[in-house]
Amino acid sequence: MPNEELRDYGPAPVVVNIEGATKANDTFRMALWTGRYLQLTLMSIKPGEDIGQEMHPATDQFIRVEQGEGMVKMGNRKDMLSFQRRIGPSDAVIVPAGTWHNIVNVGNVPLKVYSIYAPPQHPRGTVQQTKPVM
Repeated sequence: MPNEELRDYGPAPVVVNIEGATKANDTFRMALWTGRYLQLTLMSIKPGEDIGQEMHPATDQFIRVEQGEGMVKMGNRKDMLSFQRRIGPSDAVIVPAGTWHNIVNVGNVPLKVYSIYAPPQHPRGTVQQTKPVM
């Protein structure tokens, strides 16, 4: 993958320095690779911002932190996110399908993460410059 261009390379084969690509991404969310059964997205979450509480009924999710400090919250109900842990560089978060979750940037630098969805969660080529207004 060329270092100068972050875009959706799927479903073609690609090799990527995932740490470098994750840290270089300045958009809230962008799809880096979308295939038939899997999707890789990059996220940059501003200090004090969160990803937004969500639940994917039929999608498992893997999230890895490359930069920053966060708080992950998960639970079986939207109003009861009883699982809470601090996360930082090199930490991985596994979100089973059907689990409500949110990640909050509790640090003072952008929280840079990549996320793998199986199956894909977002349309191919997704780029969200900023967090969507709910």
